[in-house]
Amino acid sequence: MAPTDDNEPADRHAASPTATTPPAGPTADGATAPAGRMPRWLPRAMVLALALIASFQLGSWAFHQLTGLLINILIAFFLALAIEPAVSWMAAHGMRRGFATFLVFLGLMILTAGFITLLGSMLAGQIIKMVEGFPGYLDSVINWINQTFHTDLRRVDIQEGLLHSDFLRKYAQNSAAGVLDVSAQVLGGLFQLLTVVLFSFYFAADGPRLRRGLCSVLPPARQAEVLRAWEIAVDKTGGYLYSRGLMALISGIAHYILLQALGVPYAPVLGVWVGLVSQFIPTIGTYLAGALPMLIAFTVNPWYALWVLIFVVVYQQFENYMLQPKLTSKTVDIHPAVAFGSVIAGTALLGAVGALIAIPAVATLQAFLGAYVKRYAVTDDPRVHGHRRRGPGGSGVGTRMRRLWERRPGTEETS
Repeated sequence: MAPTDDNEPADRHAASPTATTPPAGPTADGATAPAGRMPRWLPRAMVLALALIASFQLGSWAFHQLTGLLINILIAFFLALAIEPAVSWMAAHGMRRGFATFLVFLGLMILTAGFITLLGSMLAGQIIKMVEGFPGYLDSVINWINQTFHTDLRRVDIQEGLLHSDFLRKYAQNSAAGVLDVSAQVLGGLFQLLTVVLFSFYFAADGPRLRRGLCSVLPPARQAEVLRAWEIAVDKTGGYLYSRGLMALISGIAHYILLQALGVPYAPVLGVWVGLVSQFIPTIGTYLAGALPMLIAFTVNPWYALWVLIFVVVYQQFENYMLQPKLTSKTVDIHPAVAFGSVIAGTALLGAVGALIAIPAVATLQAFLGAYVKRYAVTDDPRVHGHRRRGPGGSGVGTRMRRLWERRPGTEETS
């Protein structure tokens, strides 16, 4: 049948090589949609990606801005764990928990203020002595220079030259500008100390309420694990503090007896200094603590400084091998290498704060994980004790050499 006139335009359009009918594409209801249109899911995906990037940037900025506050809260938490046994003991004997926490903090503040006062008086006395004796030291140096190099220097000329020098003027200007920086740092330090004290007071006074609120959002199985971890942290942190305090007391008394016997001034303050610094600054605290008594003993008699050095080294060995294992065996019994590595890691992460809390934190983690690690009996193998396992005929160097000698060419023929 011949095509009609009505069908000709449609057939002509379908057969045209220049037809621009777009291919079909999917639509929202599953049908085909014209190509060239943006999918409906793409704008929402772009908005979601931008929102995630913005949230990450905002969270990163907020974290960096709040790093100081988070570190202060971490210090306050460990301080609250350290005083938790004393506060709980007072609360168990009928005292209100808030008042017990206040008494503990009051005692700590009195001890700290007394130590700082005694140490400041000692340093002030030494500085006054150095200032009073400085002209005599300067005269002796000038006399030595005049006799050695045949010069004619006088102390008055040197003092006038220093007073009118540009170096002294620039140093005074820089010192005046540095006073403001030091004042700002002191105020910032006081504010941080106040923040730590307030947070630690609330953590210790409201410890049961804090644990109850934390457990209220966890299932019963998780509640038991959290409470167990909290109890281990209290035991380890409090045990670490009290064992270190006892060792500091013993160390301070021992060094005080030595310094008093030698006639070194400020023996009580130096004993307290050695006890606290050697115990609460890990790894290098002993050497930092012994440097100040040695310096002051050297001003009395150089041989006294040598005696102080010998006593510090001997006492450190006694403490490491006799005293410390007995006092810390039930509190923070961790390997010395692990303790040293934890101090290094804590210092790298949080500085001095990390060095102070690294050992109790690692001890807590070790004790908590120890309950979930299954242990087995060790076989009676010589290699466990560091000995090499030998065969029936021995496997030493001498035995192997003898076997090679017996297998050399010509041995069988001669035999």
